[in-house]
Amino acid sequence: MTLDILEGAAALGGLFLAAFGAATLLPFQSEFVFVALQLSGKVPLGAILVAASIGNTLGSVVNYVLGRGIERFRHRRWFPVTQAQLARAQRWYARWGVWTLLLSWAPLGDAVTVIAGIMRTRWWVFLGLVALAKTGRYAVLAWITAAAQGAV
Repeated sequence: MTLDILEGAAALGGLFLAAFGAATLLPFQSEFVFVALQLSGKVPLGAILVAASIGNTLGSVVNYVLGRGIERFRHRRWFPVTQAQLARAQRWYARWGVWTLLLSWAPLGDAVTVIAGIMRTRWWVFLGLVALAKTGRYAVLAWITAAAQGAV
């Protein structure tokens, strides 16, 4: 029994790390880990959803913090984007606003979370919208996985 609990905790920890890394600018994927853990049936789906959602949301918080501090380096030669690219991203975000954070689950969502930091989006607004988007994505993934297994 204790071994099962430890294995479940280790699996959830691995999922948390995969989800965290996937939300940063690093090239991680968490969906495969999520689905594999769900299909194993060894860990309750609620725990899987919580671990993935918290990890992915906290990874986006790292992007936000990076965005809050990186603009002061925009005149350095090593800065990752040109001044024109940064200005274009800021105009885009200013036009579409914080609601773009609902796309933080999408492939370019990591950039949106960095831009939110640069644009000094209010912390609680950022956290709420990103957590909603990330949790929603994993909930849909869990439903699709269950439907493919005929469990829905």
